[in-house]
Amino acid sequence: MTRHELKDKVGAYEFLAEPFHCDFSGRLFMGHLGNHMLNAADFHSNDRGYGMNVLGPMHRTWVLSRLVIEMDVMPKAYDKFTVETWVESAMKYFTGRNFAIRSADGMVCGYGKSIWAMIDTVTRQPVDILSINDGLVLEYVEKDKPCPIDKPGRARVGEGAKLVRTVDTYYNDVDINGHINSIKYIEHALDLFDVEWFKAHRLKRMEVAYIAETYQGDKLSFFVEETEALHYGIKLVKTDKNTHDTIEVCRMSLFFVKD
Repeated sequence: MTRHELKDKVGAYEFLAEPFHCDFSGRLFMGHLGNHMLNAADFHSNDRGYGMNVLGPMHRTWVLSRLVIEMDVMPKAYDKFTVETWVESAMKYFTGRNFAIRSADGMVCGYGKSIWAMIDTVTRQPVDILSINDGLVLEYVEKDKPCPIDKPGRARVGEGAKLVRTVDTYYNDVDINGHINSIKYIEHALDLFDVEWFKAHRLKRMEVAYIAETYQGDKLSFFVEETEALHYGIKLVKTDKNTHDTIEVCRMSLFFVKD
């Protein structure tokens, strides 16, 4: 791809809230929304010459480091909606990517912010993002389009956090990068709250910090602390299936509001 073939900096991708991707209330599960957002990021980067189609033969891949989703309205079953996405910043080892979720009539349903790194799929070590296609990603940095939600805070989970659940990991947890899918952590975390809770509360904002990779066979332990009213800090720790060592792999902050 040459510089004169550049596409629009912002990509827009239409999705459908399929009924069996929706919860008891008829609204899209947060996990499925997250998957649509990650798919939009993949489509956007592939269309512009620094996505998985280019990276795969080079033994490179994108991995998610931070994710924030803040929603005012979640799409309902059968609703068509659009995920807009664009790169807000690009540095040697990290890029910032934003999202806007819009209904079919153009209303903003919510926003997202994310931070991505690039790793070598063999060594699992970080690599220079700007080395891909002579730093082509820099041509797509869009600083002027607003994404009016707060950046992720520092997820704090204190010593008072209690072990609530330990889950095993299996085939369906593993994604195209060979590790446990980042959205699976979110789904497992939301499963810590039952249907009765979600009948009375709505997840307004979610912040996720990914720290280490996990793989099939690792056990994931979830420690939970209510840091303030309707605000929960969650720490995920894995137990290595061979050494039995424990390693912190993810932290989340969940902000609920009364529905």
